[in-house]
Amino acid sequence: MANAFQLNSTLLIAILLVFFVFIILIWVKLKKGMHRSLFASGYLIWMIIFTVLPIILVAYYALTDSTGAFTINNFKSFMDSNYEKNQIYAGLGPEYATLIKPGTVNVDILLYSLSMAFKCTAICLLVAYPVAYFIADRNMKLGPVIIVLFIIPMWMNFLLRTIAWMSILEDNGLLNTLRGMMGLERKSYLYNNTAVLLGMIYNFLPFMIFPIYTSLAKMDYRLIEASYDLGANPSTTFIKVVLPTSIPGIISGITMVFMPSVTTFFIPRILGGGNTMMFGDLIENKFLTEGNWNSGSALSLIMMVLIIISLGILRKVDPEGEGGSFL
Repeated sequence: MANAFQLNSTLLIAILLVFFVFIILIWVKLKKGMHRSLFASGYLIWMIIFTVLPIILVAYYALTDSTGAFTINNFKSFMDSNYEKNQIYAGLGPEYATLIKPGTVNVDILLYSLSMAFKCTAICLLVAYPVAYFIADRNMKLGPVIIVLFIIPMWMNFLLRTIAWMSILEDNGLLNTLRGMMGLERKSYLYNNTAVLLGMIYNFLPFMIFPIYTSLAKMDYRLIEASYDLGANPSTTFIKVVLPTSIPGIISGITMVFMPSVTTFFIPRILGGGNTMMFGDLIENKFLTEGNWNSGSALSLIMMVLIIISLGILRKVDPEGEGGSFL
C-alpha cells in the first residue's frame, strides 16, 4: 500500500508540474511577454503540491476503504468506535444482537480534547491579557526586553521545552525538592491532567500574548486621552475603549491557542504518561500504530472542519488580520 501510494503521488506531482509548465507557456504566449503576476506561479505550484494535494489525498482516503471503494464507514467508525465489531455481530445473526453496543471512545476523546483546549485557552487569555497590556504601555521602557524574554524560549525545540517540564514535575524534580526542603511530603505532579494542562499553557501562552500585544500597541492613545477628557474613569476607559480595540488580537490569540491545543499529541504523551489521550494522539495511533490510513484520514478531516470553523470566526471578527500581524 505504501509503495502504491508513493508511486501514485509521484506520478501526480509530475503531471501537475507538466500541467503548470504548459499553462505558463500559454500565458506567456497570450500576453506576448512576461507579466509580473507570473512570478507568483512558483508559490502557487508550491501551495498546490504541499497543501492542496495532501488535502485531496486525505479526503480520498477518508472516503474510501482499504480496497479503494467509496464508503462513509470511516466517519461512522468515529461516531461509533465499535462500528466494525458491531457489523460483524450483525452478520452473525439475531442471537448476537445483545453483543451490539455503540462505542463512544472516539467522541469522548474529542470532547476531552475540546475541554482541555477550552481550559488552556481560557487560562492563557486570563494570563496573557494583563501581560500584553503591561508590555504595550508606552511608558513601559522594558517592554521590548520582556517581549524578547517571551520569544527566546520559542527558539528552543518544542519537544525539548516539554521534556524540560518533566525535570520540574517528576518525583525527584524541582517542585518536590523544594517541598522536601520545606519539610513537606512529596507529591505526584506528573502523569495527570494537571501536568498536561500546565505543559499546554506553557507552550501556547506566547501565541496568546503576541496578538493581543500587537492590537494594544497599534491603539491610538489619543482615544484614551479623549476618554479621560470627557470625564471617563480608568475602568470605563478600559471597558469602552481599550477592550474593544483589542478584540481582533483576542480572537486571533484564541484561534492560535485553541486549535494547537486540540490537536497536540506530544504533550499528553510525555506529561500524561499514557494516562491521557487527546484527539491528536488518536489520529497518530490510527496512522502509525493501527496502520489504518482511512480511519485516520477521516479523523483528520473532522479536525480540519474545526480549524475551518475557527478561521471563519476569526475572519468575521478580524477581516484585516490585524490581530495576528506580529507573527
